[in-house]
Amino acid sequence: MKITVVGTGYVGLVTGACLADVGIQVTCVDIDQKKIDGLENGIMPIYEPGLKDIVLRNHAKGRLHFSTNLGEAIKGSGAAFIAVGTPPGEDGSADLKYVLGVAKEIGQTMQDYLVVITKSTVPVGTAEKVRGAVGQALDCVKQILVLTLPQIQSF
Repeated sequence: MKITVVGTGYVGLVTGACLADVGIQVTCVDIDQKKIDGLENGIMPIYEPGLKDIVLRNHAKGRLHFSTNLGEAIKGSGAAFIAVGTPPGEDGSADLKYVLGVAKEIGQTMQDYLVVITKSTVPVGTAEKVRGAVGQALDCVKQILVLTLPQIQSF
């Protein structure tokens, strides 16, 4: 199975590295070329205990890849995780422009059935907005399934 993870921050990089560590082919995508270049060279953009070892091991084994090209990364993927920032808007609510921007780009580039999973911190009802953004961008009718997989915090 091949999976694409969009975003290489705390949520995206950890998700991608852990999925690769259980044997899944993963491409992590980010718009920041410097961050991708760093990851290709073993430089972590974040600190999470044990993450560097997992990333290096899976990158060396060819299960974890990094790219700035979502269109190329998504080819052949069965699922795409959206794990991008949701900064607070002027009214304090989550600003979904990055999530919906990625959803639109997924719709423009997907070539087959795809499960789209929102991993970003988003409010209830975002899955329908993501489905709408993907659907509007599709150039033909394709099946999509949109899921939300929230971060679970433990203390």
